[in-house]
Amino acid sequence: MLPLLLSLHWYDILDILIVAFIIYKIIDLIKGTRAVQMVVGLVLLFVVSVLSQKLHLVTLHWILTSFLGSIILVIIVIFQNDIRKALMNMGQAPFFRRVYFFGRESEIKELCRGIDILSSRQIGALIVLERNTGLRDFIEKGVQLDAKLSGSLLVSIFSKESPIHDGAVIISEGRIAAAACFLPLSQNPTLEKELGTRHRAAIGLTEESDAVTIVVSEETGSVTFAISGKLSRTMDEKGYKKVLNRLFVQSPRNTFWGFRKRTS
Repeated sequence: MLPLLLSLHWYDILDILIVAFIIYKIIDLIKGTRAVQMVVGLVLLFVVSVLSQKLHLVTLHWILTSFLGSIILVIIVIFQNDIRKALMNMGQAPFFRRVYFFGRESEIKELCRGIDILSSRQIGALIVLERNTGLRDFIEKGVQLDAKLSGSLLVSIFSKESPIHDGAVIISEGRIAAAACFLPLSQNPTLEKELGTRHRAAIGLTEESDAVTIVVSEETGSVTFAISGKLSRTMDEKGYKKVLNRLFVQSPRNTFWGFRKRTS
């Protein structure tokens, strides 16, 4: 052991540290997601493959060896969403990151005014605020508006009489880019069962992008935010105004104070 340690060079230590860091980041990325169960399943297949070789189960060993021989392709297919998210996070490193903001506090005020009215009237709503990750795919599939951000317009869109009240409104660069946009529902099996479609869609989009989503409950009028696959506690008017100003006007950050995991 000692001769082996003495033969190590600085680049060997660097290599080990880099690999250890990558493994740590992968574990941190998949922690608390469906990917954990998939990793456990792959490990079990590997164990069974080794046992089949020891027990001379030729056919079973050949099948498992053939499957595990394409493990890289299997991992890419199974974990495509997680890999996409990781690559997006890399692209959002400080060197590449653009500043995201509405531009004027008046736009935040208009958004808050719309949320206030929707909440007081218990009108269900799902509002998406685009940040670094582009949402053009979702915008193009909705009803494109490219309208000035207005609280009154938000209320009109989500009113039940409106033909485009279903789906989400996406706000991009301070303008209402589109309405009636349908978002991917979260498939996280650990989410609370009482969460409705709006909340699951809000979480689902934030699992795949860095967007901020705002949900107004039709049943209670409560306002919650979602970011990075996490749902906030119900916020009052003062709370969400403070958060919006901090995220989009003062100092854009990836962290979101006040969030808690609803998956625990």
